[in-house]
Amino acid sequence: MRRNPRGDNVPHRLTTTLALALGIVLGLTATGCGNPASQTSGVTLRLGYLTRITHASALVAIEKGFFSGNLGADVDLSVQPFSRGTDEVTALLAGRLDAAYVGPNPAVNAWQKSGGAIKIISGSATGGTSLVVKPGIATAQDLRGKTVADPALGGTQDVSLRHWLAEHGLQTNTQGGGDVSIKPTTPESAYLQLFQTNQIAGALVSAPYDVELLQAGGTRLWSDPGTITVLVVRQQFLDAHPDAVRGLLRGQVAADDLIHHDRDGAAQVANAALAKALGKGLEPDLVTASFQETVFTNDPNMASLNDQAGKAVALGLLEPLSLQGIFDSRLLNEVLRASGKPEVPE
Repeated sequence: MRRNPRGDNVPHRLTTTLALALGIVLGLTATGCGNPASQTSGVTLRLGYLTRITHASALVAIEKGFFSGNLGADVDLSVQPFSRGTDEVTALLAGRLDAAYVGPNPAVNAWQKSGGAIKIISGSATGGTSLVVKPGIATAQDLRGKTVADPALGGTQDVSLRHWLAEHGLQTNTQGGGDVSIKPTTPESAYLQLFQTNQIAGALVSAPYDVELLQAGGTRLWSDPGTITVLVVRQQFLDAHPDAVRGLLRGQVAADDLIHHDRDGAAQVANAALAKALGKGLEPDLVTASFQETVFTNDPNMASLNDQAGKAVALGLLEPLSLQGIFDSRLLNEVLRASGKPEVPE
């Protein structure tokens, strides 16, 4: 298994035309023609993930070898950490990734922009995301005139934050103005310093970074219970190499089994994976608390995905759309049946 220690340094925004053109060009280059190979032999599966505890299914499967062990000897796994889901989907659309653990809003955006060239094939996590604010801020109205951070414009946390503020009568705009200024910030490790130096009043961020702010004296103003991580794959790769995708899903199911049966042990494994990706691990109590607030599940929860897509449309961050066909449950349910586990609904 090959490991790429650094995240991808790609532009935050990429036009639809360029993304599709790059995907087509790279797809044709990889296959030598317009028709993808139908055999798994000699395949490299390029997998992206975020360096967050809400991506622990990926972290555990990578560190324990559950992915590589289930892919088979003929499939080479190349993993790449990212700090933003928007950068992951840019890499997917450009043909530099075959599959990725990513937030639902970037996944939906990529599905819409690509005309269905990517599919959600499994859920991964729900919850694990909180709006943590300075002591003394007790209501949404207390945020008026203040700055709040989140990972990226149009990302899952960004959409949730803007919608939550709008529900409380607070307007925002994509230039950082409005009643509350939203500050897209990367890397997420920067939140703590911004919080401690009073450059932000709070942040809507996922574990472990929300827990880090809580441990620094912040208070939890609101928690987002929705889907936070899904597994997506390029349709071209899925069509050409279904056995490799089955192996990927078997690896995730094995990782989730470990998480459910030995949460403390799985937390240590996930932290070891983060240490390799980031250069150092997290404090054990930070990892433990992050696991406690996150639910790891193979079900992407289509009701939550539709709800989050609707929020993005209402905010003008996504064109109106139907999510019919975005989730392909066939291989996941095949793997779950073989494991004696209940299937997930469409």
